[in-house]
Amino acid sequence: MPEKRMEKATIVRKEEISSGIFDMRIQTEEIAQLAKAGQFVALYCADGSRLLPRPISICEIDRQESCIRLVFRVAGRGTEEFSRMQKGEKIDIMGPLGNGFPQKEQDAFVIGGGIGIPPMLELAKQLKAKKQIVLGYRDKLFLQEEFQQYGDVFVATEDGSSGTKGNVLDAIAENQLKADVIYACGPLPMLRALKQYAAENGITCYVSLEERMACGIGACLGCVCKSKETDAHTNVKNKRICKEGPVFEAGEVDLS
Repeated sequence: MPEKRMEKATIVRKEEISSGIFDMRIQTEEIAQLAKAGQFVALYCADGSRLLPRPISICEIDRQESCIRLVFRVAGRGTEEFSRMQKGEKIDIMGPLGNGFPQKEQDAFVIGGGIGIPPMLELAKQLKAKKQIVLGYRDKLFLQEEFQQYGDVFVATEDGSSGTKGNVLDAIAENQLKADVIYACGPLPMLRALKQYAAENGITCYVSLEERMACGIGACLGCVCKSKETDAHTNVKNKRICKEGPVFEAGEVDLS
């Protein structure tokens, strides 16, 4: 795994692409050269009263321009601060953190739900296999046109305003889609359902877990999940999402 870096990076673009969802492009010195699809970074607030960094998944990697793209939802005072930052401002960033998606040359479902959609874009771009991209939204769509450059896109919305009414599994069933491997990021109920679907259909499944984090480097044990095997770090059946994850083979972790 590449060694993480702490940098003072420069914001080169920021815009609101949907209600409360912001698209930020950050120029880094080395993070963009080291990052893999599925990893994340930790952003630090300028407000000294907020000591802990905010973990945000990497949406895209541009090695030529040494930039990473982050798409995030405002969920608290930290991300609200980031949403107000402008082009040219500096931001402290640590990364790349965690592992990435293993990339297999098999017919694949690339599945994202809600704010778990952005980290699937770089994977869709890199994956050298037939891709069926399934995106689940509450109502308003974002990024779906960009995904269309990399594979067939199927949309599910909870209110039925676009695509299939329901969730990503409803979209898979309605369109009679088949694949050999699943890559997914999104809310826990979605990942739990995909894990069961994969087990019932003999499909390999990789899930990227979303979790509140503190240190982001595995020291504080604030983001553990239950695992099948004993963790060498703690000698109990735990995995640190920020360190051993955020990507796991679905059978490794307990999603109940």
